[in-house]
Amino acid sequence: MSSKAVNVAVIGTGVVGSSFLKQLLSIKSQITYNVILVAKYSNALVSKDYSPLKLDASSWEETVNAEAGNPISVPEIFEFLQKSPLPTILVDNTSNEEIANFYPKFIESGISIATPNKKAFSSNLELWNNIFSAKPSNGLVYHEATVGAGLPIIGPLRDMIQTGDKVVKIEGIFSGTLSYIFNEFSTSTPNDVGFSSVVKVAKELGYTEPDPRDDLNGLDVARKVTILARIAGFKVESPTSFPVQSLIPSALESVKSSDEFLQKLPDYDHELKQLKEEAAKENKVLRFVGKVDFPSNVVSVGIEKYDYSHPFASLKGSDNVISIQTERYTNPLVVQGAGAGADVTAAGVLADVIKIAERL
Repeated sequence: MSSKAVNVAVIGTGVVGSSFLKQLLSIKSQITYNVILVAKYSNALVSKDYSPLKLDASSWEETVNAEAGNPISVPEIFEFLQKSPLPTILVDNTSNEEIANFYPKFIESGISIATPNKKAFSSNLELWNNIFSAKPSNGLVYHEATVGAGLPIIGPLRDMIQTGDKVVKIEGIFSGTLSYIFNEFSTSTPNDVGFSSVVKVAKELGYTEPDPRDDLNGLDVARKVTILARIAGFKVESPTSFPVQSLIPSALESVKSSDEFLQKLPDYDHELKQLKEEAAKENKVLRFVGKVDFPSNVVSVGIEKYDYSHPFASLKGSDNVISIQTERYTNPLVVQGAGAGADVTAAGVLADVIKIAERL
């Protein structure tokens, strides 16, 4: 009996995309994964006759760069995949909004999607509804890596909902960057180590985005919270439709360059220092968390205080931790581990690809 085969199209070969391709081309499986397209911003390698591209885990990059043609547009990718003779999985390893907006068309054509792209699931609610409007002929959609990289959060949460459980509260530390910053800031001694110094070290270590304001504005956390809230049944319109505390001082919001921002940030250290001291008097630590609270009908993102005995207080490094309390799980289910990083994110995407292939 011959093994099952699926065609795979990969968009994005950045750090996550590169790691994903390396992992996909290395796995041993009874299912055959034929890579028929690899597209990046500047060019694309496309199989003209839908036969597998000759790619190797250790040298795929050289092959793609050597043989790739011109850039390929999203409509062109759609047209190409529509004619695929085998079941097809589109792997979107970008954070591109144009591709995200095209998801409904792919899905309606029976093309399945595995992705870490948060834009598709946390933008306007209409796009979410279009992606998940169930029809038997539709492609499957898996996006575990949109929250917590490879951590099992979305799958278990969906299982709970589908088996009739009701969410009471979800709270978590969803940003590896802000996890590291607050873990360091809360425990830093001497007490005069400013918030700005911790941010600078985080940037030097590569924990932050090239512009740290993309982490400090809280929007990345808000996107992840939006996704979980929607799965749990909250009709969240967008990541800006609920309170999100920005860690960017209002006076620095209009600063143009990230260098100038980091230069001026120490002038505002006293604000967070005061919060830290207040928390210490209560024997608590500060953490930057996202919350979905059904009894209070509140979705929010911001700084919270936690007792030293709380699981969020003992977090180390850049780990994520998510607590899900439901009617069945009165003692919350807690998931903790690396919530960022190319290899774990890529593994989360690959696990979704495998789940889709098994169901096709």
